[in-house]
Amino acid sequence: VQLQASGGGLVQAGGSLSLSCAASGNIFAINRMAWYRQVPGKERELVAAVTNVGTTNYADSVKGRFTISRDNAKNTAYLQMNSLRPEDTAVYYCNLRNGHSAWSPVDYWGQGTEVTVSS
Repeated sequence: VQLQASGGGLVQAGGSLSLSCAASGNIFAINRMAWYRQVPGKERELVAAVTNVGTTNYADSVKGRFTISRDNAKNTAYLQMNSLRPEDTAVYYCNLRNGHSAWSPVDYWGQGTEVTVSS
């Protein structure tokens, strides 16, 4: 499985950015795609996730501002980020959890993409 992330960049506070992540390879029908982020000195944290049936969950810090979606036909996930804040600045990583949670799914990661929000 390979993940190709795109998007990100520099934006002023209050602005918007979008990320996309295209997955390829042996992808199981049951899976979850997600975005994590990490800043230096801190652990990687879950930002948003969406299952193959469209169930979503978000970090409290991004609820109401970020929207995750996916196109199953394209095996692609999207993250629309609105009302960005300086504290959203991080390297964002795309993740695919391949398989059902009860079946010891395997995590795959894309390359990180930087998001910088200036104040």
